[in-house]
Amino acid sequence: MYYVYVLISLKDGKFYTGFTGNLKKRLTEHAEGVTKSTNHRRPFDLIYYEACRDPRDARFRERYLKTTYGKRYLQNRLKNDLMGRGSH
Repeated sequence: MYYVYVLISLKDGKFYTGFTGNLKKRLTEHAEGVTKSTNHRRPFDLIYYEACRDPRDARFRERYLKTTYGKRYLQNRLKNDLMGRGSH
């Protein structure tokens, strides 16, 4: 399986959207600061993920979720969760 995932930074309240073939390993990498692009924004919470059988579908979905329409989709999809956090 291939995963598209969305993290929320508990430091700045912003989303990070990514793609991986091993979600558990990737989340550990983010938590431990292995990922340079997100190291300064730790800690994170996983707030959303989708599973795809084909990596091309997961990549396509990742690109979509990074667009204005994709961000709107996430905000609507996660409305209650985000309101409870007081962000977005």
